[in-house]
Amino acid sequence: MPRYLPHVILIAVIALLAIISLHVGIRFTPSAEVWRALSQGGDDQAALIVNTLRVPRTAVALIVGGALGLAGLLLQTATRNPLAEPGLLGINAGAGFAVVLLVVFTGTGSLSLIALAACLGALLCALLVFSLAFSAGGISSPSYLLLAGVTIAALLSSGIQIVIVADERTMEELIFWLSGGFADRDVELLYLAAPVVVLVVVACRFLAPTLDALMTDDATAGALGVPVLKVRMTVLVLAAILAGVSVSVAGPVAFIGLAAPHLARLSGFPEHRQLVPLSLLAGSALALAADIAARFIIYPSEAPVGVLLAVVGVPMLLYLLQRKRLGAAA
Repeated sequence: MPRYLPHVILIAVIALLAIISLHVGIRFTPSAEVWRALSQGGDDQAALIVNTLRVPRTAVALIVGGALGLAGLLLQTATRNPLAEPGLLGINAGAGFAVVLLVVFTGTGSLSLIALAACLGALLCALLVFSLAFSAGGISSPSYLLLAGVTIAALLSSGIQIVIVADERTMEELIFWLSGGFADRDVELLYLAAPVVVLVVVACRFLAPTLDALMTDDATAGALGVPVLKVRMTVLVLAAILAGVSVSVAGPVAFIGLAAPHLARLSGFPEHRQLVPLSLLAGSALALAADIAARFIIYPSEAPVGVLLAVVGVPMLLYLLQRKRLGAAA
């Protein structure tokens, strides 16, 4: 397979999905009206729908989907576990819990503080989950890692419910945000999230040879000169930052981080120099596809994006668990 053919295919798919996203919804907007809205603006209905609704949600899906796809790849690399993903491991729940505490108890509307709280919550939760899994049986064990992640996620989700029920003033706003999705989100947060995602991508490109070595066992990676613990912690921090900024923008969105890296590996390229951009692109494509499908599943109403992603993610999770079990038995 040509080296950059998968990248070109994914970019073409993303471009097509973005174009579709700008055209479809409760009301189909013809291409001429979409182009006029993008190039000339205006305050008519078509221009308002395209510029204030569809363009922002398309941008959110692109950036958040890419960030979660890359976060999933980093977590799977750091743990050597194909089931590692920010939603399943409770990292998204940690970010959400931190934001809820900040908003409820301080009443702040500062976007930078919200993004910072989400990143710190994601990081602390990641450290807690991996510490629990390591103490129980090692972070590469899918059963221990998933059990720790699901337990922490359930605990934090319960905490979120208690906090928001106790504060009716912010309940409605937070419940909408916690549902996870790409529509009606604060686009200004993208100005904070997008540079962070770019910086992490650049860092991953420099770390690519080290990430390849980390996929071997610790002894081999150490013999190759890789400071295993330091690199693993760095990768976990980068993944938590990506998950945190994603949650701050779109709320908790699961399964993209699980599916995107596995789609990227279908290219046949094992090196992270290829997998990093492919996981990023695959995550964006998945997010856009789910967002478009959500507009029609229960038309004219709109289904939660998380439901559509679960349709893909849950069967994949079951398949990976079964494959891991059969591999261990062999």
